[in-house]
Amino acid sequence: MPPARPLSLVTGASAGIGAAFARALAARGHDLVLTARRRERLDALAAELQQQYGCTATVLAADLADPAAPSALCAELDRRGLAVDWLINNAGYGVPGSFTANDWRTHADSLQVLLTAPVELAWRLLPGMRERGYGRIVNVASLAGHVPGTAGHTLYAPAKAFLIKFSQGLTLESREHGVHVCALCPGFTYSEFHDVTGTRALMNKLPGFMWQSANAVVSEGIAAVERGAAVHVTGRVNRTIKRVFKLMPDRLAFRLSARQGRRYRQAD
Repeated sequence: MPPARPLSLVTGASAGIGAAFARALAARGHDLVLTARRRERLDALAAELQQQYGCTATVLAADLADPAAPSALCAELDRRGLAVDWLINNAGYGVPGSFTANDWRTHADSLQVLLTAPVELAWRLLPGMRERGYGRIVNVASLAGHVPGTAGHTLYAPAKAFLIKFSQGLTLESREHGVHVCALCPGFTYSEFHDVTGTRALMNKLPGFMWQSANAVVSEGIAAVERGAAVHVTGRVNRTIKRVFKLMPDRLAFRLSARQGRRYRQAD
């Protein structure tokens, strides 16, 4: 049985899908720990949620590109006596341009945020969930993890594919302990993601039916992890795209993905 007021840790909570998760979970009666780099945004969101829903919203600003951040974050949770019931591994971003167009530090930081931080947070928080017999982990992956890789944003899709496999493995290890793990795989979502990567003008060329709101993505994600789905692709359009690519011969799928990628990737 879940606690009367579950505590949810949301990474990348300052905007987009992370902020939408925070709002949706507060509306469900959760208390929150919000983390991201931009403390002023977190403070504003925490005040909004506390006033609207009467929850407790704790702000712990952190940069998950720092390898020490996950352990420091969990140490602070322990110091405050906060036991996390829901972990929303949402923090992430893409690095535009080709692989060699960026320096190694840029790639290393992105891999730390996309891969190492979510895995470490799960490793540190999962034992407590199992001991209490209840927990939920949502690893925000992407439709990109289900289709062939493209030129540009070279590490993003591989990182998301890793999160999908990681979530499947954790599901098999954890479900008998009352812990559900889900890789949530949205497609194009209205958020700051493409503004940060400088590809907004290119993305605006996509037809409207390709896009989902962050609230819609989050609604599907919460329902999926609650029912025990190890992987969930959001939206009928995205699920259709996944099925089509799965049915194609590998060579054809690769060629199609490469052609589409050239239309919507930023040149060096």
